[in-house]
Amino acid sequence: MKNVPIVILDFGSQYTQLIARKLRESGVYCEVVPFREDIESIKAKKPQGIIFSGGPASVYAPDAYKPNDDIWNLGLPILGICYGMQLITQHFGGEVVPADHHEYGKAKLNIKKDSPIFEGIDNSSIVWMSHGDKALSIPQGFEAIGESENSPFAAISNEEARIYAFQFHPEVHHSELGTKLLKNFAKYICGCESTWNMGSFAKEQIANIQKQVGSKKVLCGVSGGVDSSVVAAMLHEALPKEQLVCVFVDQGLLRKDEAAQVQNMFKILDIDLITVDAREEFLGKLKGITDPEKKRKIIGETFIEVFDKEAKKHNDVSFLAQGTLYTDVIESVSVKGPSKTIKSHHNVGGLPDWMTFELVEPLREIFKDEVRKLGLELGLPKDMIGRHPFPGPGLAIRVMGEVNENALRLIRESDAIMQQELKASGYYDKVWQAFTVLLNVSSVGVMGDNRTYDNTVCVRMVESVDGMTATFAHVPHDILEGISRRIINEIDGINRVVYDISSKPPATIEWE
Repeated sequence: MKNVPIVILDFGSQYTQLIARKLRESGVYCEVVPFREDIESIKAKKPQGIIFSGGPASVYAPDAYKPNDDIWNLGLPILGICYGMQLITQHFGGEVVPADHHEYGKAKLNIKKDSPIFEGIDNSSIVWMSHGDKALSIPQGFEAIGESENSPFAAISNEEARIYAFQFHPEVHHSELGTKLLKNFAKYICGCESTWNMGSFAKEQIANIQKQVGSKKVLCGVSGGVDSSVVAAMLHEALPKEQLVCVFVDQGLLRKDEAAQVQNMFKILDIDLITVDAREEFLGKLKGITDPEKKRKIIGETFIEVFDKEAKKHNDVSFLAQGTLYTDVIESVSVKGPSKTIKSHHNVGGLPDWMTFELVEPLREIFKDEVRKLGLELGLPKDMIGRHPFPGPGLAIRVMGEVNENALRLIRESDAIMQQELKASGYYDKVWQAFTVLLNVSSVGVMGDNRTYDNTVCVRMVESVDGMTATFAHVPHDILEGISRRIINEIDGINRVVYDISSKPPATIEWE
């Protein structure tokens, strides 16, 4: 097992992954593990420091999340954030109580005492508070090194023990110098060096692939999206040509002309690609299915059936490679801590129990923007890695209700028009993701003095960095108007277009 300079214990905060992102951006490699992680597993990573994340629970509750008691005996620097601060306070003899007023939003951090963790931090910088409990008293040996208007213990430390704690969240965007604070902990407290980047990550993963696969063959599931293309490029570099079997499944749920685009893309990469036409198989199994979770699981299982059938045509295929990302894992299953399952991604929670392939998932611990950087590192064309994300279940989760040929026609044509208008306006590269959703909701309209009762399409455009959070894109009204006009005028069966102005959270980016 390789060294992991910083280990982050996840206590269920929605911001935990942002801690990892901020440290990685600073060149410090880190990993998120559940708060209950076995102490021997943590020691095997040979960390130089530990971070306790925030979390939704209260430390004084009977079922409060607590780390392994041995974590305190490792002698390593510890940084506690929000819930993590309250754990530290309670463990060392301080008192944590419910706050008179919950504190959410921006606050000014006033530095009371110099500390290595405040190196280069301006006094009265803005930080982000999000807590319902507070430290009423701090433990012996600790002192308040920072305060805010409502939090006399906004930051505390025991410099001798190298234990620090913040009531605020340095990892969120609204904490102005949060990245600097986290880097200070890693650099000045833990002694970490900034050595991690996409180049080193690529070399490391290629070596891992070679070690895992050995002389056997890998079937790489290709969708044409950024993630699977980057995985295919890594495998192409890691393995001899005869060990790589790239399979593109046309499941009938692709965007307009996408199959041809994928095939052309892999010709450019000089990677052999097998195309399997499985449209009838997928659409047959989806007939009559309206529940989104059932759709995802059916699609996940059918993909594996198709891959299994194709693998039998080749000798010694033991592995299945996928473009699984950190966001897929986090939303699908609670493997990193006490977070809730949001939805089953077809390549994670949708995989069948009977699957015999061993998975190769080199992108499993990184985010979408990091995948794009990795793609550039591997030499992929910019227009390829700049494509908007497209879900593995395809258009099936952009059709509310049953998936059928007419519904797919409406969603394909509306999506194609929207993409054309975005590219013509120069806004395609200004939004993180854009697509249309068929609501399967009919409404009354009037066209050419005649009454219509046709379907509604929703346009969804978001701005994001990693897909973990997103805000709706403020696209100029004239562009939206042009998209709406063309969709209604050019597609029979649609008479209304609406725009989704919800953010993630509370909504997700995709509708299903």
